[in-house]
Amino acid sequence: MIGIFRSFNPLNALWLAIILFALRVGYMLHAPANIEFTFVEPFARTLVPLDYEHFFSPGANVFLAAVLVYIQALLLNYLVNRDNLLSKPSFLPALMYVTVSGLFPPFLMLSSPLICNFLVIWMLFKLLDFYKGDNAMSNAYDVGMIVALGTLIYLPFIYMFLLIWIGLVIFRPFNWREWVAGIIGYATIFFFLAVIYYMKDEMGQFYTIWLPLGTKFPNSIHIDYYNYLILIPVIAILGLCFITLRQNFFKSYVQVRKSFQLLFWFFIIGGLSFYVKEQFNLNHFLLCAVPSAVFFAYYFLYAGKKWFYETLFLLLLAGIIYFQFNTF
Repeated sequence: MIGIFRSFNPLNALWLAIILFALRVGYMLHAPANIEFTFVEPFARTLVPLDYEHFFSPGANVFLAAVLVYIQALLLNYLVNRDNLLSKPSFLPALMYVTVSGLFPPFLMLSSPLICNFLVIWMLFKLLDFYKGDNAMSNAYDVGMIVALGTLIYLPFIYMFLLIWIGLVIFRPFNWREWVAGIIGYATIFFFLAVIYYMKDEMGQFYTIWLPLGTKFPNSIHIDYYNYLILIPVIAILGLCFITLRQNFFKSYVQVRKSFQLLFWFFIIGGLSFYVKEQFNLNHFLLCAVPSAVFFAYYFLYAGKKWFYETLFLLLLAGIIYFQFNTF
């Protein structure tokens, strides 16, 4: 299967849809009777004055989530090939994104982190362009606005703002105007939100938006034992990816090396920002799906022993199907 997606063949888009369907069809038929979809944070609820939480039936919810994942997979695949992050075009980033985004049942439903992955991909388009231009102020401003929009949808997304400065450190010589541009972009969105609060005479509630940021980092989180099992092949693939990256690191172009450093920070910040939400949910880690998919794709593109990498990927798929769809 990996061999098929190693080449950039438009027919792979069809195979991608088939794999996407196979990883979700069981859950679509046995989805919970009641699935609540929250599109924006409560403090931004006034911007979306529609009763949408239970608008979709469970089957429609899972189907629409699958459609969004498919679109995101194609966008990510285009981005990786556009910037030549893997040194040659393939459909592996799309395949890996579809796979990673199906790891856990909460990943299969519409959620704020899933919507935010469109913003993550958009951010990557902008951040990777830091390397190409003489002036990154406009892109930094745009990314600041993107992070602010993501914060309205999902509060932990606020920590993605750090990636603007990390991207500037990695790709650019220091220019204080570029660093300030990101802050201004972020403040622009929340200025208009503050105006709405002011017009409603609710400025006191506006200041409470930021209180969750002071939440203490938890000492432990509860994850069912079978989730640990499905993470075994995931951790193995990530480990093999980092070994492969280390071997090829100085053989790659400077832009590629810097881009993977940025993706690493995307992975770290996306994963660690979960604590901001009062109620922990596994779907938060969808924010790590984009960088993880690129890391996975890098390993499977350069892996040498076909029997090993094909077996490893099939074990991952089998684990996903077994642990998610073993109710039938």
